[in-house]
Amino acid sequence: MTAAIQVRDVVVRYGEVLALDGVTLDVAPGRVTGLIGMNGSGKSTLFKTIMGLVRPDRGRVLLEGADPGAARRRGVVGYVPQSEDVDWDFPVGVRDVVMMGRYGRQGLTRRPRPADHGAVAEALERAELADYADRQIGQLSGGQKKRVFVARAIAQGAQILLLDEPFAGVDKRSEATLVRLLRELATDGRTILVSTHDLQALPQLADEAALLLRRVLFHGPVDQALRPANLALTFGLDVLDQAGAA
Repeated sequence: MTAAIQVRDVVVRYGEVLALDGVTLDVAPGRVTGLIGMNGSGKSTLFKTIMGLVRPDRGRVLLEGADPGAARRRGVVGYVPQSEDVDWDFPVGVRDVVMMGRYGRQGLTRRPRPADHGAVAEALERAELADYADRQIGQLSGGQKKRVFVARAIAQGAQILLLDEPFAGVDKRSEATLVRLLRELATDGRTILVSTHDLQALPQLADEAALLLRRVLFHGPVDQALRPANLALTFGLDVLDQAGAA
């Protein structure tokens, strides 16, 4: 099976800072892959490179066989940003945000047609947000806000979803709802890449995990990724010490 996300020997530098050092990663369709690493490990840079927002100094990214720019124009990839990257005070409703996923199908007028309204309604229902459709987005809980952007990707028809720390500031009930939704989307055949610090939720969320520290240190089954020796490579020896003490 051809990988939906193909990252090949990607190097990214910010001036003198080496953010990514020869990253190679394949993410298969129909699976949830957790991207694990400490702050500064390169997770956000890798996401931006996959999206085509950062141009690598070396290497290549393909999304369903296309370069990131072409994939974005085709609506192949959807992005769920970190909370701090969103202006929650902006006067826009939940339904309006989800409708933004349909813009690429509406032409220059961006006038919604029945098919657009139907796709948005279905996405809201699937994300358990139908009762909140008319609320200003800033009025939602942390977990609901995350699900709005997942619903936008569903309405868009995105086959690849990138989620940057979706569980930060989210209560356990909302986290479970989001995990269920992502698992359902993977069952539908979508490709899900999730960066997260929540190692406890990883076995329920992901089929596999990639450990990142400027390069991919490990990519494989979650139970192997969570072995103390692998976590020690990713987070430092203190993780290994704590695991031993437990």
